[in-house]
Amino acid sequence: MTVTNVTFSHYDTADYLQTEEDIAAYLDAVMEENDPALLAAALGDIARARNMSQLAKDVGMSREGLYKALSGEGNPAFSTISKVANSLGLRLSIEPLSRPKAHR
Repeated sequence: MTVTNVTFSHYDTADYLQTEEDIAAYLDAVMEENDPALLAAALGDIARARNMSQLAKDVGMSREGLYKALSGEGNPAFSTISKVANSLGLRLSIEPLSRPKAHR
């Protein structure tokens, strides 16, 4: 039996977010999961694809604080998410679910 060593390179989503279309498709997929931590992490991926240091300045946070907030482990305030999205040239929007749930 021959043993083959396989080496994998480090995968980083930020490496694949090269166009506005890439970013929009990525965020659309993330939003389907309805997971706030995943949204924060996705914005972190986009920020790393762009320029995290400049983004931190734009939103008035330290680079380290922004990394933590957008890690998926942090719990950023909605105002932080909104500022980050705006600084990245993104607009958050809300639309009805395809099948609205009945309200009681």
